[in-house]
Amino acid sequence: MVQWFPGHMAKTKRLITENIKLVDVVLELADARLPASSRNPLLDDIIINKPKVLVLTREDLADPEKTAEWLKHFEGVGLSAIPIDALHGKGTARNRLLQGIREQAQGVIEKRKKKGIIKTVVRTMVVGIPNVGKSTLINFLAGSKAAETGNKPGVTRGKQWIKIGRDVELLDMPGILWPKIEDPEVGYKLAATGAVGERALDVGDIARWLIEWLCVNIPGRILQRYGVDEELSVEEIITRISKRRGFVRRGGIIETEKGALVLLEEFRSGKLGTVTMDEIRRSV
Repeated sequence: MVQWFPGHMAKTKRLITENIKLVDVVLELADARLPASSRNPLLDDIIINKPKVLVLTREDLADPEKTAEWLKHFEGVGLSAIPIDALHGKGTARNRLLQGIREQAQGVIEKRKKKGIIKTVVRTMVVGIPNVGKSTLINFLAGSKAAETGNKPGVTRGKQWIKIGRDVELLDMPGILWPKIEDPEVGYKLAATGAVGERALDVGDIARWLIEWLCVNIPGRILQRYGVDEELSVEEIITRISKRRGFVRRGGIIETEKGALVLLEEFRSGKLGTVTMDEIRRSV
């Protein structure tokens, strides 16, 4: 079990609860590699009945066939889901997402028209776990560096309103995890993709878990990237990866922690290929 609920996350929960009444639509972000595991179960209780669009970020890093399967699944349970590659996406992807926001807000817009309010702004709250790509998505939609970004969980602080075009405003919320991640596998998936900070789990443990997961679920990735036999033990695999990358100190001491860090960085950046770690059988 992973326990990860720093003070700023408790503050974020209060911030979301206090501001949810101000918005018309919620953009919930999840990592396309973890369409279920990267969704915070606390958010459903906070969001209540607000119209919602589920944005699957980092579309380029996920298995495209599995992403298509997840989209069908979400459609089947009545949830609007849109995959996005906010780093490399083009105007068509931006327009698709903005259209999704407007569609979800249609009920609110119609009510306002009946009251004589013709020009209306769709206020949209952006929520999700840490390091899921909220700031990158906002900058993509805004066409500028409107939100602070970083490669560590918890970069976004406080409350920010960002104007998108003439009829959409985004309220950017800092990332929030749930207090206790009961399922160890979910904890390791979140750690492997960078959502859980490295203070919660040991880097070496995360890398060893990832090696085992890859060897079982996508055999050939370790061999293809590092030229290391996947039939070896996990410990021997991480040792050989570290040695091949030159992480050897005087006296022949192999620095496996450096090898573990390289493995995680290359996995997170997509250098080990596209991957989707969640199966649809997981409840959403």
